[in-house]
Amino acid sequence: MLIDFLQTLRAARLPVSVRELLVLLEALKLGVLDDDEGRRLPSLDDFYVLARTIMVKDEAHFDRFDRAFSAYFKGVEMLTENLRELPEDWLRRTLERELSAEERSRLQALGWDELMETLKKRLEEQKERHEGGSKWIGTGGTSPFGHGGHNPRGIRIGGPGRERSAVKVWEQRAWRDYDDTVELGTRNIKIALRRLRRFAREGAETELDLDDTIHSTAANAGLLDIRLVPERHNKVKVLLLMDVGGTMDDHIPKVEELFSAAKSEFKHLEFYYFHNCVYDHVWKNNRRRHAEKLPTWDLIRKYNKDWKLILVGDATMSPYEITQIGGSVEFHNPEAGADWLQRLTRAFPKSAWINPEPQGVWPYRQSIAMIEQLMGHRMFPMSVAGLEQAMRLLSK
Repeated sequence: MLIDFLQTLRAARLPVSVRELLVLLEALKLGVLDDDEGRRLPSLDDFYVLARTIMVKDEAHFDRFDRAFSAYFKGVEMLTENLRELPEDWLRRTLERELSAEERSRLQALGWDELMETLKKRLEEQKERHEGGSKWIGTGGTSPFGHGGHNPRGIRIGGPGRERSAVKVWEQRAWRDYDDTVELGTRNIKIALRRLRRFAREGAETELDLDDTIHSTAANAGLLDIRLVPERHNKVKVLLLMDVGGTMDDHIPKVEELFSAAKSEFKHLEFYYFHNCVYDHVWKNNRRRHAEKLPTWDLIRKYNKDWKLILVGDATMSPYEITQIGGSVEFHNPEAGADWLQRLTRAFPKSAWINPEPQGVWPYRQSIAMIEQLMGHRMFPMSVAGLEQAMRLLSK
């Protein structure tokens, strides 16, 4: 059985060998998954944790392992954090409702404070499931609370998004890290990034200087006089902040190509993740984003002005996420996102925002215009031409 499991992992391009499989078998034989008194049978979740610990040596491969594990065991349920849950039946979607343009135009968008206060009242008052309505938490209706319906501004609770107009999202979401080993379909992205590279010679003299060797040999009456110089290293330091989750799911392949190219082109590269807008913390690993946060103030202190700051994101969000305290869809942010963007651009004078959204839609997204203004109009499309423009700006 586990031989086939090993082959599944290898098919997912995970660097695993028979040695890891033998260690896993030995762990099972020794009863690592058994409790002290042997009263509980190990679950599939227990085996998942043990197998991942033994088989995966790099956190960047966690997502590949999860997909291979799920495909092999068909329907494995991953462990999730416990949130305050509404009854599952309340959020079961069975109704597909389509509104006419006239009906949509009559829908009223609540203001931020009114939206939050109304949700609080609904949670206190609602006692049963609702579907297709305009007031209660439910599905398929015009209420601003629930999912699968129509409302110009609301709070999505569970379920899939439909119109992406929610200003808050109440659910446990698992995002995966961008894969930095993705093979590029074109070399143009790498070539565009090379405009930012700045080389300098440093270290011991280990590289042959051919021109100086020829000149010195000639000046030495033909006796060979070898000249060495230090190797040339790329001195550019890049701090990469990447938006992940939500609407960025549409752009994963593009961002992974950019991430892969940046990892290969820049020797000094540090990266972190954020969601929609930068707030008071960023993180390195999306699976542990709630437990392992780096305060943004520490980020600013850790990296000086020698670092070039590149933010990657579609800048598509509710304007409240930029301007309001508590506007984040993920948590209650104590300061507005605009304040943090201003601090970052002051701390890193050489900064740029790369946007994977087509430039033609930018004028129709209020949040994009706001982010572009906060960035001092240093926003560029994620195209070869856009990347070249951004690299030229950062290299000045």
